[in-house]
Amino acid sequence: MRQHSSAYINSIGTAVPAYSSTQQKAAEFMADVLQLDERDSRRLMALYRHTRIDRRHTVLADYVRPREEYTFYTNSPGMEPFPTVGQRMRLYRQEAVPLALKAIRDCFATYPAFDPQTITHLITVSCTGLYAPGPDIELIEALGLPTTTQRLAINFMGCYGAFNGLKTADAIVRADREAKVLVVCVELCTIHFQKKNETDHLLSNALFADGSAAVIVEGEPRPDQAFRLRSFYCDLLPEGKEAMAWHVSDFGFEMTLTSAVPTFIQQGIGQLMERLLNQCQLTLDDIGQYALHPGGRRILEVIEQQLGITAHDDRHAYEVLRQNGNMSSATVLFVLKEIWNELATGEATIHPERPNILSCAFGPGLTLESMVLEAVMAEPEYASVESSSASAQVL
Repeated sequence: MRQHSSAYINSIGTAVPAYSSTQQKAAEFMADVLQLDERDSRRLMALYRHTRIDRRHTVLADYVRPREEYTFYTNSPGMEPFPTVGQRMRLYRQEAVPLALKAIRDCFATYPAFDPQTITHLITVSCTGLYAPGPDIELIEALGLPTTTQRLAINFMGCYGAFNGLKTADAIVRADREAKVLVVCVELCTIHFQKKNETDHLLSNALFADGSAAVIVEGEPRPDQAFRLRSFYCDLLPEGKEAMAWHVSDFGFEMTLTSAVPTFIQQGIGQLMERLLNQCQLTLDDIGQYALHPGGRRILEVIEQQLGITAHDDRHAYEVLRQNGNMSSATVLFVLKEIWNELATGEATIHPERPNILSCAFGPGLTLESMVLEAVMAEPEYASVESSSASAQVL
């Protein structure tokens, strides 16, 4: 059912860089750089296998090349001198916008009726690079958008950044029904590799990857398929603020990601979900799909335990984790794209009493962000005779 006070995601696009590495090869790279002995190398390999990641993507060719062909890192013991923040930011400036454009073009390609020239607002989200004039202005120029397009940059919020981008788009569209908002997340996590043996660094090096995602948010649903932005809820667990952090150091951005993160999420996720669902007068019985941020295998498992759902219910997150790793803010949009594609191709259908999608992500703070979306599929007047009965179903 359409609600004119709502905002809708009408298209989702995703993109990953050209270079990719299997998790096995990534572990071998790290063991070589860290100059680990045989025992520690075996432990590192076990850690990488435990992630349930098969492959990750990167803008850096060095991760897939022999040492003698490195162009960013130095071919020396310990990669000394190690790249500085300035060198990494120059690489970010070189690679972020082309990857973002790839995701945007994928977003446009799956919504052929949309005219990009009607975009009124551009929101960029990233926590892996900063410069000004920034990616927002370069994207305006590359897309040929009017110079009057309103812009907002959401930076350094970590894996939950996409939620803030969507919340902002939702507020803009509710205030102006004619607004058309393009939200773009682009993260180049692999340019911040830290060659340290501490457990949290080993864990982050085993999880993070590069990727970009883009969505179009409008005040009316497109005729065939849309996700209504129904409700958002955010909370903090200050007792966990030391467990996850993201700091600028002399040699890149350093991620703190301890093994305590799943425990803190386990303690807070139940209350978070209860308050979110109460806010929109729903229960878990009203949820038909789950779009959980795959921050790591253990995080997904504790959420499943607390919500009483199965790995199959959470299959989209596992698939994104398996194929891409953790791409920070872009990742949850990849999960939503998996659901979108299943519905578009008919691999999944809409149950009339469970049209809702529950989504959440986590980041420094320790921040818990969540939202409920409603899948809106073609109504009979839009559907063809052959497909009308199937496409008019509601999750």
